[in-house]
Amino acid sequence: MVAKRRKGVRKSLIALFFVIVAAVAALIAVNVTDQVDDISLGLDLQGGFEVLYEVEPLDGEDTEITRELLTDTVSALSARVNVLGVSEPIINIEGDDRIRVQLAGVEDQEQARELLSTQARLEFRDVEDNLLLDGSHLAEGGAQQNFHPDTNQPIVSVTVEDVDRLQEVTSELAQQPQGQNLMAIWLDYQEEDSFQEEFGSPDSKIVSAPQVRQPLNQRDIMIEGGFDVEEAQDLAGILNAGALPVELEELQLNSVGASLGQQSMELAVYAGAVGIALIFAYMLAYYRFMGFIAVLTLTTYIYFVLVVFNWLNAVLTLPGIAALILGVGMAVDANIITYERVKDELKAGRTVMSAFKAGSRRSFSTILDANVTTILAAAVLYYFGTSAVQGFAVMLIVSILMSFLTAVLGTRLLLGLWVNSRALNRKQKLFGVKEEHIDEVRS
Repeated sequence: MVAKRRKGVRKSLIALFFVIVAAVAALIAVNVTDQVDDISLGLDLQGGFEVLYEVEPLDGEDTEITRELLTDTVSALSARVNVLGVSEPIINIEGDDRIRVQLAGVEDQEQARELLSTQARLEFRDVEDNLLLDGSHLAEGGAQQNFHPDTNQPIVSVTVEDVDRLQEVTSELAQQPQGQNLMAIWLDYQEEDSFQEEFGSPDSKIVSAPQVRQPLNQRDIMIEGGFDVEEAQDLAGILNAGALPVELEELQLNSVGASLGQQSMELAVYAGAVGIALIFAYMLAYYRFMGFIAVLTLTTYIYFVLVVFNWLNAVLTLPGIAALILGVGMAVDANIITYERVKDELKAGRTVMSAFKAGSRRSFSTILDANVTTILAAAVLYYFGTSAVQGFAVMLIVSILMSFLTAVLGTRLLLGLWVNSRALNRKQKLFGVKEEHIDEVRS
């Protein structure tokens, strides 16, 4: 009788099982390091800062804060972030008049904050504070860091679009007496400011005030301000990025040091590894062969979550790691529901094949309902939550979708190959079912 049953074993299905497992294992072994290295880390994992701004109209203007104006401000801030060379910045609109900026990996946070919040309105005025030229007279993107031809000191050169206007105003200044022929170059001039108070003061808004001795008929103007190379590059960068259409008031600042972020990363990874290892051990001890299949599919699940997360260009944060671990729990839950249904069918005396089919069928609707409701909750978190909550929600949605594919479809594929091969017939112990718990063993 035993020999007859073994002749019925379909070894091709078992071979297919090992081919699939070997192919997936090879893919993970070759590619997982690249996937991990490509993941962009949030500021809570690599350090950086987060600042929340309230958007207000420019001084002296009665401008309504609209969605379009907020979008323009985000674009201007994004251009300024590029000057810092920060990868994967997060700049989001919150509510009707707020913008949150997250910059990970920034070393000089004070420099970054100043670069973001300055208006970058470049204006040329005389000593009586009369406006001579403003940004509209300059060529777009025409600012660049250079060196003075005589002193070799770092300067910022700007290109004038309206040369006739420059010649006109410099002709008038050249006729003024010594001390009155200055062309003050202002950055972010406001109505209450004056040349007499700002000129020569610490942190002056006047970046330079050259004397004009003759009319200028040229396109390039040198701005000298005692800059070092980095300061000149930053000024040229924000001038090219353009002035902000609004004023930004800093409401909240959260800063995370690089060492603290690294420590948080290590602790999170360690906690996650311990949690996953305990889940694997439990599944193997309680569900035996089915637990082994679960370990294979859960490993595949973690890999594919990383792949999809990279594909979305998402940023991994501590809440994201928590969502990944929660997703493992959801994937395990799907396996447990299926396995318990199968065990119930085996205890009722069904054969392994019929128990597998009935258990899979009965568990599907329960698993689907649980996943759909969790995705709905995650979608609500993403829509109403702030950046950290949104990161959690994105990772949770990805985790749920991947767990459904791997823990449900993957498990049924791999376990189904063994069941349909008939190699597990009359081997209920491999499913964690003892013989004395079976009501009636059917042939």
